[in-house]
Amino acid sequence: MDVLTLPNNVTEFVLLGLTQNPHLQKILFIVFLFIFLFTVLANLLIVITISLSPALSAPMYFFLTHLSFLDAFFTCVSTPKLTIDLLRQRRTISRGGCLTQLFVEHFLGASEIILLIAMAYDRYAAICRPLHYTTIMRKGLCQLLVVVSWIGGILHATVQILFMVDLTFCGPNVIDHFMCDFFSLMELACSDTYQPGMVVATNSGGMCVLIFSMLLVSYIVILSSLKSHGSEGRRKALSTCGSHFTVVVCFFVPCILTHLRPVATYRTDKWVAVFFAIFTPMLNPIIYTVRNAEVKNAMRSLLRKRIT
Repeated sequence: MDVLTLPNNVTEFVLLGLTQNPHLQKILFIVFLFIFLFTVLANLLIVITISLSPALSAPMYFFLTHLSFLDAFFTCVSTPKLTIDLLRQRRTISRGGCLTQLFVEHFLGASEIILLIAMAYDRYAAICRPLHYTTIMRKGLCQLLVVVSWIGGILHATVQILFMVDLTFCGPNVIDHFMCDFFSLMELACSDTYQPGMVVATNSGGMCVLIFSMLLVSYIVILSSLKSHGSEGRRKALSTCGSHFTVVVCFFVPCILTHLRPVATYRTDKWVAVFFAIFTPMLNPIIYTVRNAEVKNAMRSLLRKRIT
């Protein structure tokens, strides 16, 4: 039978999850439930703190608000289902639900990637062009950069999904993962996956490599410019850039490992996805609050006002 005439009769996929060990599943349920609640609450706390604190009106905090907002929703894409599925014997997701999960994941992920470029540009302007900083990073430009990040995320996710919608599934429907994954779906597809595979590798992997390289160059330029700063200025700049660069590494390394490769699945894929989809959104609020005295002081001030 010709590939084009194969029936597209798969309506749901079975997810094998992280482990089949019942004892380990219960432990992971508690761990992931705690991580999910902490991630959502911590990121929303940052959003509320910056929104209600006049002292945190700098462009850096404007971008941090949107980053935390994206992280709070990004962790909701896969973590709740993973956590609930750990208590289920049979874990399934409909085809429509699978495509929706992929779209939202890539929309939020790509938006965050583009937002990190805006944050790097903000640090470049603050450190390398301090006298012109307020002129460069005016409110209108900051708002435009955020809008561009959201539009870029939508365009990226739309391109990915358009190629996945046309795939035909007529045989096995078991995915060795805890969430829907492009490469797992392409391995199950009956239709030709060469073109969709190239699109995924270019649109996701290529995008990660390109933007990661741009960010590396920007931080090298920033660090090289610190030679003309005083010791206090260098310390403060290094602290801020260190937080940003840690977030960049945590985000981009798993992204590159996951997407820049041929169409294939590996046993380590789901554990890389755990770090990328679950731990990274949790680490961001920790990184930005522990290393940022202004955010911590604003949180304490709001807490004192709340108590009194």
